[in-house]
Amino acid sequence: MRKSSVHSVRASSSSSSHASAAASQAAQTYLLEKMKEYAALEALERTSADYVRRMENIDLDCNLMADAGKVLGEVHAQWPEMFRILSLAVPQKGSSDQQADGAEGNECEILVRVPLDELQQQQDEILK
Repeated sequence: MRKSSVHSVRASSSSSSHASAAASQAAQTYLLEKMKEYAALEALERTSADYVRRMENIDLDCNLMADAGKVLGEVHAQWPEMFRILSLAVPQKGSSDQQADGAEGNECEILVRVPLDELQQQQDEILK
């Protein structure tokens, strides 16, 4: 073999190894780019799922507040009836004067709260 032919073989193999190294470097750069894109996509999916979860919780809270508003409205609607019932049970000022003069036998029922705990304590102290 001649010296020039050996030199040309070495040069061609050297240039092909440089070309393959450059292609390999380009492939690695492309791979890193795609890995970064994939990581960003995963982060976006996690963030989106968290956002959806938060919105669903807000939806539940809003529905709960709406139900509470309905219940509150029903309670407020019952107050006039409660006052009407209470007015039947409580004697009127003008009618109490008439009842005192006229009919002593008519008595009004009154609800009384009896402090049972205090009475029990007094009873225990007496027994000691």
